[in-house]
Amino acid sequence: MKNTIQYQYDSKHLTNSEPLATDVSKLRTEEMVLNMGPQHPSTHGVLRLEVVTDGEIIKNVIPHMGYLHRCFEKHAEKLPYNQLIPFVDRMDYLAAMNSEHAYAMGIEKMLGIENDIPKRVEYIRVLVAELNRLASHFIAIGTYGLDVGSFTPFLWLMRDREHLNRLLEWLSGARMLYNYIWIGGLYYDLPVGFEDRCTDFINYLKPKLQELQKIMISNEIFIQRTANIGVLPLDLAINYGISGPCLRASGLRYDLRRVDGYSVYPELDFEIPIGKGEMGTVGDCWDRTNVRVLECWESVKIVEQCLVKLKGEHKRTRDFDPQALVPKKTRPKLMDFYARAENPKGELGFFFRTTGTYDIPYRVKVRSCCFVNLSVLPAITKDVLLADLIAILGSLDIMMGEIDR
Repeated sequence: MKNTIQYQYDSKHLTNSEPLATDVSKLRTEEMVLNMGPQHPSTHGVLRLEVVTDGEIIKNVIPHMGYLHRCFEKHAEKLPYNQLIPFVDRMDYLAAMNSEHAYAMGIEKMLGIENDIPKRVEYIRVLVAELNRLASHFIAIGTYGLDVGSFTPFLWLMRDREHLNRLLEWLSGARMLYNYIWIGGLYYDLPVGFEDRCTDFINYLKPKLQELQKIMISNEIFIQRTANIGVLPLDLAINYGISGPCLRASGLRYDLRRVDGYSVYPELDFEIPIGKGEMGTVGDCWDRTNVRVLECWESVKIVEQCLVKLKGEHKRTRDFDPQALVPKKTRPKLMDFYARAENPKGELGFFFRTTGTYDIPYRVKVRSCCFVNLSVLPAITKDVLLADLIAILGSLDIMMGEIDR
């Protein structure tokens, strides 16, 4: 029976008048769907990427979030403004000081006390924010080295980040989730000797950054792995609302520390590094990594200037109280208000809708820079090799705690 069926099929479809087609162009290939994550060492957290591939070529990438939901915006409906700061810490938990700074400044503006904050408080805030920016960039650069096969820079940067963690733990009592920058002031003044320890660390760090540039940024293998990969054109970056190092790597000198001039940043001297396509195309993976390394140098300059001010013009005094302006009840007037600041990963914004009668906000909506930056991933991964997806994703420096806020 089998032979009969086979014979009938052959006689019907493979006659002498219709020879077997040998034209490869008529053969059809099928796309395959791969799931990368959510438990994957290169997804920088619990992120699932649904990858549609044609062989080794990516046709589409669909990010799926929701595996690390922090419920921040739901907490904000039930808690007073001051009790939300620990939850702010837990969004981008690698840059908690920067997030606290943005949140506290927004509420101070709603209360109308932003011009009353003592200068010493402002310089301490900028000091700790830039120390935390360094720690965040160290994680971004080090883990990116692991993503593309460079192991030593990760070990070096984790070693140096440990010095920063110890400084911030000495300051606040916590290694990562600080609750240090309060509305109207600070949890505590700098410990005695903190400025000298910071100076020692900065002197130690400068040659380490030079070594990092040699072993990673200028490394020929790293350049070949990242140059001309994941190019993000400037017009596309603007259309998607990209911010932070990802935007500046595409060639736009846009930094909220300069654009908005908040806190004491207008009094400080620092540059805004941008991508120039020195090793490939402007806005590629190499540019994004190089911009972060250059920003580490600028943070070092800012820290040094803050230390000069804190040791001199705005040095500690016996009558200084970092909590003098901290309100017992935070009760802004009825309004809708948006506040933003330059976090290590981009523009972090808070939209507040207040009631005017309670110290609990009616609504707090977070503008997550990581969420926005991740949204461009499908656009810059079309028709690239599957192996390059890891390099592109890592160069965006996302934080799932903030994305799943």
